[in-house]
Amino acid sequence: MGQHRLAIGHALLAALLFGAATPLIKLLLGDLSALLLAGLLYLGSGLGLAVQRLLRDGGWRPSGMPPADWPWFLGAILFGGVLAPVLLVWGLARTGAGSTSLLLNLEAVLTASLAWVVFREHADRRIVIGMALIVAGGLSLSWPTEDGGVSAWWGMAAIAAACLCWAIDNNLTRKVSASDALFIAGIKGLTAGAVNLGSALALGRTSPSVIDVGMTMLVGWLGYGVSLVLFVRALRELGTSRTGAYFSIAPFAGAALSILLLDESTSLSFWLAAVLMAAGVWLHLTEHHAHEHEHEALNHSHSHSHNLHHRHAHDFPWDGREPHDHPHEHLPMRHYHPHYPDIHHRHGH
Repeated sequence: MGQHRLAIGHALLAALLFGAATPLIKLLLGDLSALLLAGLLYLGSGLGLAVQRLLRDGGWRPSGMPPADWPWFLGAILFGGVLAPVLLVWGLARTGAGSTSLLLNLEAVLTASLAWVVFREHADRRIVIGMALIVAGGLSLSWPTEDGGVSAWWGMAAIAAACLCWAIDNNLTRKVSASDALFIAGIKGLTAGAVNLGSALALGRTSPSVIDVGMTMLVGWLGYGVSLVLFVRALRELGTSRTGAYFSIAPFAGAALSILLLDESTSLSFWLAAVLMAAGVWLHLTEHHAHEHEHEALNHSHSHSHNLHHRHAHDFPWDGREPHDHPHEHLPMRHYHPHYPDIHHRHGH
């Protein structure tokens, strides 16, 4: 379970980084258009991760992603890297960053719903109840205040649509999560950044200052890039819906920072939503799932250590370092232990 605990840490840190980015984006909005800001955020993410990968590998190397995974990956880029950030920034301009941060919990709900209904990931009663509480919190929060008017409704709708796009992205990314996380997040950032920035420039949007560009790209690298790398690593070990549940603490981090930086007021619905969402997250954090299950034969490649599911010999000289990455085979086996729907436990129930 050591890898699972590490993955939970990855998911929680990813959530903190992404949550903190939301109020910072609100501060950076100014006269920047949604397209331009989204482009700079993702371009900062892609360039920062590209530098990280070059330094890690001592130069460029192929991704190793199987050809069959590329359609899933391109779909993830479209929904999560192109559509979602534009919808989020447009919505942020029409509602408060604190409320937006909590409403972003809908991403976890939609992610889990797609994982259960479309991609057949297992969920027990505890997980479903936890998600129901998060939905109730989102509904409590999304009711506009008396001074919000139509603009608040449109802002909330745009943010909800962004959550749906990221939910689709999360489920598609799970399909390729065994590949290099830095490559996945870096290419998504570069592609989405180029598309959004190119569109903004084509529409003649306002040119930002050098300081604004630098600050926005820094927020993008940490809040979108590094956060996504950690999220992908968590997907490998926890599955989509569980990773989404841990990630749903992001809105609380964003809300707290909004109150500190933007001096936003809080309402009864804000605190009601916070309590409901916190209860839902707690149910996910305290889940225990164990039963006898069967593993089918599997050949794949990913970073791993020689644990319960990786007891294989090597057909190449090995210096004993772990974790390491190479193609390996899993033989059929049947056993009992606590587990999550990770890349080795995607079985039916």
